Formats: sequence, structure tokens, C-alpha cells
Amino acid sequence: MAELGIGILGGGYMGKAHAVAMSAVGAVFNTDLRPRLEMVCATTADSAEAYRKAYGFARATAHWQVLVNDPKVEAIVIASPQGTHRAAAEAAFALGKPVFCEKPLGASLEDSRAMVAAAEASGCVNMVGFNYIRTPASQYARKLIASGAIGDVTWFRGEHSEDFLADPQSPATWRTTGMANGTMGDLAPHMINAALALLGPIKRLIAEVETVHAKRPGGSVTNDDHAQLMCRFESGAMGQMYFSRISTGRKMGYAYEVIGTKGAIRFDQEDQNALWLYIADGPEANRGFTKILAGPAHPDYLSFCQGPGHGTGYQDQIIIEAKDFLEAIHKGQSIWPTFRDGMLVNQVVAAAIASSTTKTWAEIAAF
Repeated sequence: MAELGIGILGGGYMGKAHAVAMSAVGAVFNTDLRPRLEMVCATTADSAEAYRKAYGFARATAHWQVLVNDPKVEAIVIASPQGTHRAAAEAAFALGKPVFCEKPLGASLEDSRAMVAAAEASGCVNMVGFNYIRTPASQYARKLIASGAIGDVTWFRGEHSEDFLADPQSPATWRTTGMANGTMGDLAPHMINAALALLGPIKRLIAEVETVHAKRPGGSVTNDDHAQLMCRFESGAMGQMYFSRISTGRKMGYAYEVIGTKGAIRFDQEDQNALWLYIADGPEANRGFTKILAGPAHPDYLSFCQGPGHGTGYQDQIIIEAKDFLEAIHKGQSIWPTFRDGMLVNQVVAAAIASSTTKTWAEIAAF
């Protein structure tokens, strides 16, 4: 088994998740490549050294250029703020190094397009971190829809709603500054990615993007609190989505419902090890939604646990991402979702923001 030196930009919330995933993935999935935590980068030398000790990296730095250029760092995970994504990714690709980048891809649609161009010109493996769609239940939902189990899809409803800023007295922070950190930049990409994964491309949409609490203790809010949109998929199916960071009572409201001509599917991340399936077959009196508990028969579950219904958790989604990234590097071919897939999500976000301003339908192809 070959070792692979991993460098991670960012040691905070997501940096820790990726460090833990890279430490565990070889044992969980018996991967051909075994990651070695080579270097971590943070904003100061002291914080970088603290992360190095905590997570088990060999070395630490306060400069992303040092990490990217180091010959022992053979693959890079970008888990730092969106504004840092583009420069680091472009530099890594110029050196022929694979890159995994947390969503959203860059701080803008322009950034993501440039990152896609750099990735595809280099031929390097590239991947975007949309972890929620990787639960065994949601992977199974994708298979059911693709197989035609619920017939032709006619309608989709999705939401990503949380309540971490529901209290108007919660103070202003970095999360309340800049559109890249608002609901459309932070939460919406996850559910838009799910919609594209489950139903395919969106053709057009109309949206409302709104700031509810324009002032908070400590400063003004310069980004959005919640948003809603209606859309038409290229398949012809209708859809609607809602995104919110002020949805009182919702903690991890990543949920979707898919209606087809022969059945329907429901999922809610707050109960991530269950998928609800309805099949329009048999006597009417016996029909109803069936709760399917995730188990070894579902994608990527067995490597974690042999018992159905025991369940996987948030960190396991990141480990699945790490497995996919390592497999892509081993095979020399990118695995969904690539940088281009991340850019397509940003394209929908840009169209929604524009539609909210013009109060008209927006064609995705125009962005």
C-alpha cells in the first residue's frame, strides 16, 4: 500500500473533520492509498502548531504557499474560507497536485469558473465537498430514482434550514458579512447540489433572497438570512427549494421530497439513517410510506458497521468523501462531484440572486 502525503489548508471545524477522516479512512475502507498527515496550515504559526499537535500532522505552517509547494505534500484539501480557494487550487494544479475543496467552490461564480479551467487544463483529480448527499440513505435514493423505481419524476421539494442565527440578538460575526458567507453561499449549495444529483440540471428559476435581521448587536448584516425559489428542471419536472439560517427549531434541516409517477421518496438529515419510500403498487388498502433503515445493503454502509439500523453519522460522511478522493487519485480519474459540478451549483446560486433583484425568471444558461 502506497502512502500519500496530505496537506490541509485550515484547521478549524472542517479542517478537523478532514484530518480525522484521513486518519480513519484506510482502516474503514482498506484503501489502496494510505494518507499520511503531512502538513496543516492555519492563519497563525501558533494556531497551526496547535492543530498539528491535536490532529497528528508531521509539520505546520502559517503560509498556504509553503504547504502547496512542499514536495512531501502530494494531495491537498482546502478547508479554509472561500476567498482563499482559488489561489491555492490554481497553485496546486500548476504543480500537478490533486485538490479536494470544500464547498462552495471559491467566493464567486467567476472564481469557480477559473478553478474549473485550472483543474481541467492540468488533468489533475479534483473534487468538491458536498458531504450530505453521501449518506448511505441519500446514495440509495439516487439509485432508486435513476432505476425508475418511482417512475418519471414530476416534482421536487428541498430545503436546507437551520436556526443558528434565528435569534435577532445573536451578535454580528463573520457569518453575517459578505454574500459568500450568507445563506445562499453557505447552506443553499448543499441542497442545490442534492437537487442536481437527484433530478439533473435546472433550466430556469425565480427566487427571493432576503435579509430579515439587517442589524445585530455589534454591526450591520451584509448578507442574506433566507431564500426561496421555484424552478423547472431540464427533465420537465417542477421544483421548489427553501434555505434558511433563521428557521427556528431546525438544527440540520437538509430534507427533500421527490414525487414520481409510480412512487415517492422522502428524506430528512435530522434522521439521516432513514429513507421513506412509497411505491404505488398492490391493493390501495396496503399502500403507504415504508421507513427503510440504512444498513449493509446500502452504499458505503457496511465498511462502518455490519448491523442494519445502527447508523452512520456526520463524520462518516467525511470519511466516505476521503475514500472517494483517494480512489480517484489511485485511478487517476476524478469522481463526482468534480470542480465542474461545484461550478454548476454556483451558477444556480448566481441566477437565484439575480432573479431576486430583477423579480423575473432567470435562465441558468445565461449565467
